[in-house]
Amino acid sequence: MTERKLGFLGCGSMAECIMAGLLKSSAVKPENVFVCNRTASKNDHLVATYNVTSVSPEELASKADIVLLGTKPYGVVPMLEVIKGKLNPQTIVISMAAGVPIATIENHCPPSTKVIRVMPNVPSFVGEGVTSVSCNSSISQDEETEVLKLFGSIGKAYVVAESAIHGVVGVAGSSPAYVFMFLEALSDGAVRGGVPRALSYEMAAQAVLGAAKMLQESDKTPAALKDMVCSPGGTTIEAVRYLEKGGFRSAVIEGMIQCMEKSKEFEKVYSE
Repeated sequence: MTERKLGFLGCGSMAECIMAGLLKSSAVKPENVFVCNRTASKNDHLVATYNVTSVSPEELASKADIVLLGTKPYGVVPMLEVIKGKLNPQTIVISMAAGVPIATIENHCPPSTKVIRVMPNVPSFVGEGVTSVSCNSSISQDEETEVLKLFGSIGKAYVVAESAIHGVVGVAGSSPAYVFMFLEALSDGAVRGGVPRALSYEMAAQAVLGAAKMLQESDKTPAALKDMVCSPGGTTIEAVRYLEKGGFRSAVIEGMIQCMEKSKEFEKVYSE
């Protein structure tokens, strides 16, 4: 557990998932968490649900050891202009805003501000998130390790070069949506086969969870694991044949490419 004080400046869905995950894992105490959201009703919800403290942006910046920017991308620069005069030289500023590069954050903070750009995903809420961590040159090795440990408490965290962040968006940041679509399709297929809807959701989720765990714990590639399931002339290879005919893998790759291109477009808008 860290004794650092964390401030969530803007606490939308993603930031709330991270905060909830950190509190559930006991990585941080509620009394060490400050929140500031522009919507009063959301602030009230956060305080009532998580027993954290609501403060102004300036107070959050002066009190928190780690400031997590959870605003929409277009709100990052205006918010930095509000708080930059209150930041302590040792404060770590972490941005989870898609498309806002480290250089932009540095340009609107005091010189030598410690800046980290992260790309988390929604399963952080249940402690199974994926977070990429990209640091600027002011972050020490110990601080990088500390942030990795912090985000590691809500899943897995990896150091990734900022230049590769668009790939992270495609494979981790946005991918839960693709997986939920796949789970919905699996459920529909099971219902077509006579399985009750609620049971089909449970079975589909467990099958995907088990497959993911096999990949994590095995030294085999996804292709090799797939081959383990495909008996000669059996039902699975027939399904695989039909999915390939429909361009299953190509559709996933093309979807990811579009996702990554959109991420690059955002970065052009918010680079300054």
